[in-house]
Amino acid sequence: MQKQETLEACKAGIAAWQRAFNSQNAIGCAAQYDENAVMEARPFGTFQGREAIQEFWQGIIDQGFADVDYTNVAWEEAEDGGYILTSEWTMNKAFGVVHREHWVVQSDGHARLISDDFEVQGER
Repeated sequence: MQKQETLEACKAGIAAWQRAFNSQNAIGCAAQYDENAVMEARPFGTFQGREAIQEFWQGIIDQGFADVDYTNVAWEEAEDGGYILTSEWTMNKAFGVVHREHWVVQSDGHARLISDDFEVQGER
């Protein structure tokens, strides 16, 4: 797969995650993660695997968090494949930063997160 195709697949992955979250679909959020992904959600903790990640997002959705938007998005080619996303984000009730999301195109042609490191920096 060419670099541009890989980047477009990664961008489609984050767009799919955002659509799922904004439609309050934790299963759809978790589907954008590799089965063995590791997610560090500061200050909440580290979550390993799609099931644990889905439970985390369901809990966030159940608390009324919605309407995520990304700003200052940057993509950088990862040395070990895929792309790294960094950004700022806002939701209806919080804001923060994505320190490092590692998106990799998998055998089915879809990009998924193999690692996610983000931080909630405050309430709105």
